[in-house]
Amino acid sequence: MRHTILAIALAVAAPFAAAQSIKIAVLGPMNFVQGENHWAGAEMARDEINKAGGISVGGKKRTIELVKADTNEIQSVPDATNAVERVITRDKVDFLIGGFRSEAVLAMQEVAMDYKKMFLGAGAADAKLGENVEKNYDRYKYWFRITPTKAPDLFRTLMAVLGDIGNQVRTSTRTDTPKVAIIAEKAAWTEAIVKGLQATLPKMKMDVVGTWQPSAVATDVTAELSAIERANADIVFTLLSGPVGISLGRQMGERNMKAVAFGINVEGQKDEFWQASAGKANYVSTLDTYAEVESTPKTIPFVQAFKKRYGKAPTYNAATYDAIMILKAAIEQTGGMDADKLVPAIEKMEHVGTAGTDTFDKRHDLVWAVGKTSGIAVQWQDGKKVPFWPPNIKGMQPYKMPAR
Repeated sequence: MRHTILAIALAVAAPFAAAQSIKIAVLGPMNFVQGENHWAGAEMARDEINKAGGISVGGKKRTIELVKADTNEIQSVPDATNAVERVITRDKVDFLIGGFRSEAVLAMQEVAMDYKKMFLGAGAADAKLGENVEKNYDRYKYWFRITPTKAPDLFRTLMAVLGDIGNQVRTSTRTDTPKVAIIAEKAAWTEAIVKGLQATLPKMKMDVVGTWQPSAVATDVTAELSAIERANADIVFTLLSGPVGISLGRQMGERNMKAVAFGINVEGQKDEFWQASAGKANYVSTLDTYAEVESTPKTIPFVQAFKKRYGKAPTYNAATYDAIMILKAAIEQTGGMDADKLVPAIEKMEHVGTAGTDTFDKRHDLVWAVGKTSGIAVQWQDGKKVPFWPPNIKGMQPYKMPAR
């Protein structure tokens, strides 16, 4: 009798075990565009993989189950760490992807490492995240940065694009030394870039006329722009990841400023930016990740599918899609979900994703290369987001200067 009951129990349990899902937590500020894109990119990867039968784990197919975790990290670091703790202990997730605000992700990283959970970052740029891997590999090896490149590499990209824009400004203004105003939100990720700008721009024959640091959620930057106008700046160099990027674009347009805005403006990456800025943000440009250009063979199909599904283009945080595809490749290569075996598989991987062609260094940061992991630059031109850099990628269009 006991053997019969055991046999029945095993027969009932077998299909359940075979159908067991792989649980992936998507961590992000879900009430903001960054979290929305974290979730959207992950949804697209989940649906594509599940439609094809799932991920092969030791020869058995397992589907992906996503767990949405609102970190509220733009406003609260404790909320972010609590979210990570909750998905690990309550929801029993297998993997973590996402994260945006560097201060919060550094704290989230600690929680993930305490539990030895793979955490693939899709938003935070602070170099300390990768430095932790190098300094204490055994503890932090479960962290990889999928997007963006680390802050020093973002700086390399920014300088490459700024060099091209600076030459156009020189031609337009007939000045040899363009004046640059730095406007950077108060956040950890901007600190190293600001210091680098202050040291590097003079060597590029550009004059830094001042640095302004508004809140990431500021709705009015009138005081900063008034001072920048008084300084006769030719270029407003932006380091903005929060909603303040909308305020800057709108108010520069309202003031009919002749200076051009370039740098990082995460809000400027999204299609809604033009409407949010009341159509005033002409000529605003920013680093970006996604456009209908051939960054990789997968970029244009992904962007088109994303637009069809969500009615708008993806921001860089949608590279959660690539994070899940990297996990899939590593799981199928190793035949299991043991984090200690997945780590070396990802370390040796070259992954052609939607955002770029990814390889990783000893800090588990992306290896920087123009046209591979450097991303692109885009400019708003009469209501359209136009990609213009790097020029060697098919689909790029000319950068435009405002009338003077």
